[in-house]
Amino acid sequence: MNEILLKIKDVKKTYGKKEALKGISLDVHTGEILGLLGVNGAGKTTLSSIIATLIPATAGDIEFQGTSIYKDLVAFRAQLGFCPQRPNLNPQLTLEQNLRLSGSYYGMTEEQIDARMETLIKQFELAPFLQQRALVLSGGYKQRFMIARSLMHSPKLVLLDEPTVALDPHIRRQLWDIIKGLKQTGVTVILTTHYLDEAEILSDRVCVLDHGQIKLIDTPEKLKADFKMNNLEDVFIALMQENTDKNA
Repeated sequence: MNEILLKIKDVKKTYGKKEALKGISLDVHTGEILGLLGVNGAGKTTLSSIIATLIPATAGDIEFQGTSIYKDLVAFRAQLGFCPQRPNLNPQLTLEQNLRLSGSYYGMTEEQIDARMETLIKQFELAPFLQQRALVLSGGYKQRFMIARSLMHSPKLVLLDEPTVALDPHIRRQLWDIIKGLKQTGVTVILTTHYLDEAEILSDRVCVLDHGQIKLIDTPEKLKADFKMNNLEDVFIALMQENTDKNA
């Protein structure tokens, strides 16, 4: 098993009296794709938002390469890429300008920005769209560009929040290839998704959250074998049915 890149230690989140996360402990290994699964309200968006430093945890800690991220949030953010579910590109700027703005935000020099853009433009096939504004792009290319932007500063960890939601099947599969390619370049990915087929194909391990707690975490193959199911979707349905039976 690869070394631990991110260690989540008893992370809790409350909103008033509501416990969104009830003590999450989880290790994320270097170079893996970890799928975060759960029904609406399970806590996966809250957890990914805390990891992305968009909201604070109520309690607990997160360590990145052995050091608490809260000792130096700026340093951690420099190693983190975040691709939100809804595109948040500046509509007044061209795609090239959006990329340059992202690079500048992370303190890259013009030479570094030029070199990194050249790599990403080739990797994501963005050349025909660079001088266009985001408004003219299809949903698939917007998402492709969003992932590229999240990689502009060469982060070690990337959070993808529902990256293929509402996209056509063939566009989803194109993005799957891109996500698998991230792993090949050494990037660690935390993938939040509602699509069980997506999680099964892309994830080295999946973490199922339920009512703010980890229900289970393992490889898709191990889960299918343990539950004697042919696919991860059937495993997930069986897990949710267990909850229904317990609460009946």
